[in-house]
Amino acid sequence: MSEPKSELPSSESIDVSDPAVIARYEPYIRMLARTQMRRAYQAKVGASDMVQQVMLQAVQGIDGFRGTTEAEFRGWLRQILSHHLCHLDRDMHRGKRDVRREQSMEQKLTQSSMRLEGLLAGDEATPSQHAMVGEHVVQLADAVERLPDAQRDAIRLHYLEGMKLSDVAQQLDKTTGAIAGLLHRGMKTLRDQMEVK
Repeated sequence: MSEPKSELPSSESIDVSDPAVIARYEPYIRMLARTQMRRAYQAKVGASDMVQQVMLQAVQGIDGFRGTTEAEFRGWLRQILSHHLCHLDRDMHRGKRDVRREQSMEQKLTQSSMRLEGLLAGDEATPSQHAMVGEHVVQLADAVERLPDAQRDAIRLHYLEGMKLSDVAQQLDKTTGAIAGLLHRGMKTLRDQMEVK
């Protein structure tokens, strides 16, 4: 699977006048938080805590959202998550604010989001198929989150973080064959779940 080159199109407009709309994006934020939180941080601040902080800030700052499309809204949420992750990193290292690190984090989150959007679209997808996946990215993130832990971790590391199969196997302390099996079963489940929607 090749890495998408840019944000997949999604022209679907979004109405954020009701802050409850943010709650629909919880699986998406959780997925991205898991991809970028360092293991050392996870012992002190879990992904759920990070997601709650992001959601709370988004609800409180909903008037600050200036976009109109669903893709712009996801970008705004990624920016909030990026700031929280960078603050966590700074607090853990007692260092000063590093704008380069914040920009790098935003780029990593955007890259993971694009990989998530391209996960089911595939390399040969038409623009309309790409747009459909972009519109369903929250459902896809939710489906990934519901996979068994081993399948979810393998998919997250390989497809969303772009790790090689051998590196995923090493990180999860499994054989490459076992990882390939987890990826195959996980992707089959995701495709089946997304076809039903």
